[in-house]
Amino acid sequence: MEEERRAALLHNLAAVRRGIAEAAERAGRDPDGVRLVAVTKGQELDDLRAVLAGGVTDLGENRVQELVAKAAALVGEKPAPRWHMIGYLQRNKVKALLPWCRIIHSVDRLSLGEEIARRAEGGPPVEVLVEVNVTGEATKAGVRPAEAEGLLRALAALPGIRVRGLMTVAPVSPEAERNRPVFRELRRLSERLNGLGIPGVELVELSMGMSQDYAVAVEEGATLVRVGTAIFGPRAAIIREVH
Repeated sequence: MEEERRAALLHNLAAVRRGIAEAAERAGRDPDGVRLVAVTKGQELDDLRAVLAGGVTDLGENRVQELVAKAAALVGEKPAPRWHMIGYLQRNKVKALLPWCRIIHSVDRLSLGEEIARRAEGGPPVEVLVEVNVTGEATKAGVRPAEAEGLLRALAALPGIRVRGLMTVAPVSPEAERNRPVFRELRRLSERLNGLGIPGVELVELSMGMSQDYAVAVEEGATLVRVGTAIFGPRAAIIREVH
């Protein structure tokens, strides 16, 4: 790959890591408690290899077909990527997904959980996060906050699934502060649900925050931030940043 492109990616990656660390410190948190998931939607394999070489091994994809193709192409890569499914997941795509990905952020209905459990039989458990539609936007997936407890209890009763946390997609806004109440509500919901002591449920992950607002999400308790544009960005824009 072009050296300029590699340098740009590493430059952006360092900036995001610095932003995460500074946000964690402002909140009195250990920066090591936040994992960066590089969102690779539409990115070239060489860019993914550069990010892996830069030490980011958690890669996230929105579409099963793209995740499977990239995962297959990167078999044997060192360090090995750990794939996260972060987009809407159809039940008929679960079979193709699970050989490559055992972390699913976007479980929003029991029927999907049942299909994951069925397909996971005989293999290692699948880590799932329950997607919550905090804002109630009609265009977004996820259960309403009031429905989260019921779904958690039902998922926890399924074999082959480990319920590990909650996820949300906040509104796209040029002002990151506007999403602070969204992230705060998800954190408070997680704390409340954890306090119920639901058997089989250990909510240790909060997947929230993207390129435009990940720092605010970290301040509000995110353990997984899903960042794409701030790392990869439009090619021309990335190159300008390092000159």
